[in-house]
Amino acid sequence: MIQILPEKFENILPLAVQWAEAKEKFILKHGTALSPQYMQDAQSVGVKYPERVRIYEVPQIPIPKHPILRAAAEATQLISPATIGISLRYGIFIHNNYSTDRYTIAHELVHTMQCEKFGGFYPFLKKYLRECIEFGYPQAPLEREAIRFAEKICN
Repeated sequence: MIQILPEKFENILPLAVQWAEAKEKFILKHGTALSPQYMQDAQSVGVKYPERVRIYEVPQIPIPKHPILRAAAEATQLISPATIGISLRYGIFIHNNYSTDRYTIAHELVHTMQCEKFGGFYPFLKKYLRECIEFGYPQAPLEREAIRFAEKICN
């Protein structure tokens, strides 16, 4: 769907991993631990280490400053001014208007589980970003999985 050529993808991926690692580090230092309800939700979706997860509320999800990464985020619609949450392994940015929205937090916890399952940022982002490029963000299989799990938890 999105036109990001393979050689461009190989340039973007390390930048995305570097950005995600830095943001996760910030959230882990400044974020808050999961509430008992969200701890239970994390366990329900299969997060191995829910005690590591921290949530950090923001008025807007940070958009990467690096021009190549910023353009890729915009092209894939992964991060925009309308984004309400993003999971960076154990760090979750959540828009402050959605900080108590169980569906949104459960959805992001599924991405935490996926990152654990794939063994870290690089393998997870390689698969997730490729799917977003190939199928489009809302139809990417890992994104659909997060939607299904969050709906199941909230119903």
